[in-house]
Amino acid sequence: MTPLLITLTIVEIVLVLVVLVYYLVRIAASLRRTSALLGKVAFGVRAIETQTQVIGPSVLTVNQQLAGVASALADLTGLADAAAKSAPAGRGR
Repeated sequence: MTPLLITLTIVEIVLVLVVLVYYLVRIAASLRRTSALLGKVAFGVRAIETQTQVIGPSVLTVNQQLAGVASALADLTGLADAAAKSAPAGRGR
């Protein structure tokens, strides 16, 4: 009976090791694929960063120009309000 238990224990240990190696190999393959994909993503992000570097200074210029337009529109709105208040009620109909 003892030799049978020893044999079954050894078979069980070998089976556990085989399953463990199988899953470790699968995990390693998955990690390799993930690493390759992350490398491609990093390359793409670097390319996007390189291509969009010129946008930064341009945005500052556009923001300054838009601030000037906004102040001009505010002035025009004030003039239009003043003109609307001073106009006679019956005109334009």
